[in-house]
Amino acid sequence: MNYLDTVVQGVLLGGLYALFAAGLSLVFGIMRLVNLAHGDLIVLAAYLLLITASVLGLSPFVAAAAVAPLMFGIGWLLQRHVLGRTLGADILPPLLVTFGLSIALQNALLQGFSADSRRLNSGALATASIDLGPVSVGVLPLLTFASAIVVIIALNQLFYRTELGRAFRATSDDADTARLMGIQPQRIFSGATAIAMLVVTIAALYLGTRANFDPSIGPARLIYAFEAVIIGGLGSLWGTLAGGITIGLAQTIGAAINPEWQILSGHIAFLLVLLLKPRGLFPRAFD
Repeated sequence: MNYLDTVVQGVLLGGLYALFAAGLSLVFGIMRLVNLAHGDLIVLAAYLLLITASVLGLSPFVAAAAVAPLMFGIGWLLQRHVLGRTLGADILPPLLVTFGLSIALQNALLQGFSADSRRLNSGALATASIDLGPVSVGVLPLLTFASAIVVIIALNQLFYRTELGRAFRATSDDADTARLMGIQPQRIFSGATAIAMLVVTIAALYLGTRANFDPSIGPARLIYAFEAVIIGGLGSLWGTLAGGITIGLAQTIGAAINPEWQILSGHIAFLLVLLLKPRGLFPRAFD
């Protein structure tokens, strides 16, 4: 077994999981809302990319520029007219509504696209690699990891360097006091969900170019995203990247030992972190 190659591939895989998790972390950090439909929204974005790329004859990366505003609008409307009505002291209504949304999305996609698996055509990028001596790194995994870092840097800059970010943090800390200061929490929440859908579009782009997808895989993406957020620590975007890398490393090392252990190894790593550090590796609130 080439241990160095295993570690490198695990780290790069962690970038994909971090992209899955970043939008979920963003929404939870601001609204304390666990969106059980998050994985299915990633799959929805992947199908929108597939349609746009096929109909217009575009590469998936160009199609993402067209789909991103659409997903932004979907996020805004979803929060404004569905999720926003469930927010409150009781955590059960958001869970029930997002669970129902997950089921509805899966069945709608199944009806529209059948159960056949699909894949975004990335052309030569699908097999392109860079030789780094002892290891060979795929261009797509490298782009995925680089995109995850860019997304997390951009979200951190948004939160801590902009007026909108200050409104996000104020609303997250105390929505009633923020309202007295002239901030409209409903608009802030809608904006946060819309931004999360932009991240979902990027995650869907790399999901679709690196692997096959079908209408039923959303819950599995949600589990990876949820585990990455918990491992990294609630409220920490850089922790989300660390959580994704932890799962990616556990899966690649497990697969190198025995291919049947790949998925199980990631879940075991999640449980170990929960036992040793229940608040995650880098717990931090949005303040």
